[in-house]
Amino acid sequence: MVIWLEPDDPFPAVDQALDDDSDAPGLLAASRELTAPRLLQAYRQGIFPWYSDGQPVLWWSPEPRMVLYPAEFAVSHTFRKTLRRIQRDPDWEIRVDASFTDVMLACALAPRHGQLGTWITREIIDAYGGLHRMGLAHSVETWWRGERVGGLYGVALGRMFYGESMFARRTDASKIALAALVAYAHSHGVEMIDCQQRTSHLASLGGREIPRREFVAHVQQSIALPPLAWRFDKAVLSRLAPLDGIPAQRSCSDDAP
Repeated sequence: MVIWLEPDDPFPAVDQALDDDSDAPGLLAASRELTAPRLLQAYRQGIFPWYSDGQPVLWWSPEPRMVLYPAEFAVSHTFRKTLRRIQRDPDWEIRVDASFTDVMLACALAPRHGQLGTWITREIIDAYGGLHRMGLAHSVETWWRGERVGGLYGVALGRMFYGESMFARRTDASKIALAALVAYAHSHGVEMIDCQQRTSHLASLGGREIPRREFVAHVQQSIALPPLAWRFDKAVLSRLAPLDGIPAQRSCSDDAP
């Protein structure tokens, strides 16, 4: 049975989520409203919202959990060449938090195979915007000739990053943003990026499923660590694709606490 949450109710334990025999495996609870404080409470426990317009807010904790370890990010030979080209080409930029809300809107409008509409509703945009203003949600953006052509957004607590959604308007633009995030995370002690649920695309990049209890244990350890200064640019890509004859570069915030 799915538990209904009133505004002040705590989340149930994640092992109470529906199992594989149900119609909605991983569904834990439902509520009427979505707020930034409720989101923060959820992420601290390894729970995330996912629902459509006209539905109550649905809260999930799937078993198993899809994650990406930055140390295991798969960079093909072709993509490594792309990353080197981008580092050399002044037309390409990586920006962090330049236009968080616009990234969310672009993700909402991005077509998804086999999916009509979007789960990124106005309520979702407002709640994550609240986290962004608190310094807890961030966007990593790929820009080409002054135009935002791809990006991603997610939630950062301590040394834990929870990926939410990506979009691309040029080939590999979202993948480039993810590569920048992975490079920065790997060099700053973020050992895991939450991907929520399995997709073939994430699996092709090195993502894999782990038991929910392992994921939640890692979350509890990681969110207790000091937060990062989310500032970097495309120089961070040299950690994944060093330019020939040039040592891997430091990111903009390597010296930040």
